[in-house]
Amino acid sequence: MALRIITADERQAEARGIKAVIFGKSGIGKTYLLLTLDEGSTLFIDLEAGDLAVQHWRGASIRPRTWEDCRDLALFLAGPNPALRDDQPYSAAQYARVLQTYGDPARMDGFATIFVDSITVAGRLCFQWCRGQPEAHSEKTGKPDIRGAYGLHGREMIAWLTHLQHARGRNVIFVGILDEKLDDFNRRVFVPQIDGSKTGLELPGIVDQVMTLAEIKPDAAPGQPALASFRGLVCQTLNPWGYPAKDRSGRLDMLEPPHLGQLFQKIRSPSPPIAAHGAPSIAPPVPTPNT
Repeated sequence: MALRIITADERQAEARGIKAVIFGKSGIGKTYLLLTLDEGSTLFIDLEAGDLAVQHWRGASIRPRTWEDCRDLALFLAGPNPALRDDQPYSAAQYARVLQTYGDPARMDGFATIFVDSITVAGRLCFQWCRGQPEAHSEKTGKPDIRGAYGLHGREMIAWLTHLQHARGRNVIFVGILDEKLDDFNRRVFVPQIDGSKTGLELPGIVDQVMTLAEIKPDAAPGQPALASFRGLVCQTLNPWGYPAKDRSGRLDMLEPPHLGQLFQKIRSPSPPIAAHGAPSIAPPVPTPNT
């Protein structure tokens, strides 16, 4: 069958979700961002079992415990990939198997946003599974082959993220821990805390938005008292702190308030993309959750 041409009007009418990853150091409040999303249309994928910070949130959640759970959930949410063989994880045959376990996929239609906390833990579950696969052992000696495990881990994680990225009608938010390190020239660099290097390198190219939740300490004018620090989402690649960030929409300022509901509205706004990227002249306010 020939490929059908999709017109501009059809493309504009399509429901499209925002795919984003939010990095930040431990304790900065990444999970707390869940409170800024609509409770009725958000599904919380609680991989860390760390919902103490959002214990009063009244939305639905699910707690995958294994890498197989993570793969099946991605398949259930995004549907099958028709290009894959029956023995591959995201194929139509595997989708039919998953439906026998999870039931009717229509019951997930009410969830417009998937909040995954966190990609760091997903990477650990994936690596644990990879170490038990034949590819992670030498064919000659049968001993563990760590390079084979990391190679398989990179492919598994990218396949999982890419499959969730194809859930076109849903927002998918990944949360991850950000590590601060020094490079060979003693310069400060920030890297995602994910097992292996492949996932961290390729993830920014998969999602639409890369943001870092950080504590911002504004510089005071000479002779003036120090200004209070505030939390903000760093959203543009060119930022003075060197935080990971990317804005494919072109609508976000360098610093945005830590409120995902407002952020999504701004990305979907009909206004033209921002022509010039620059820091806001004043610090954005920290919003009250669920407002």
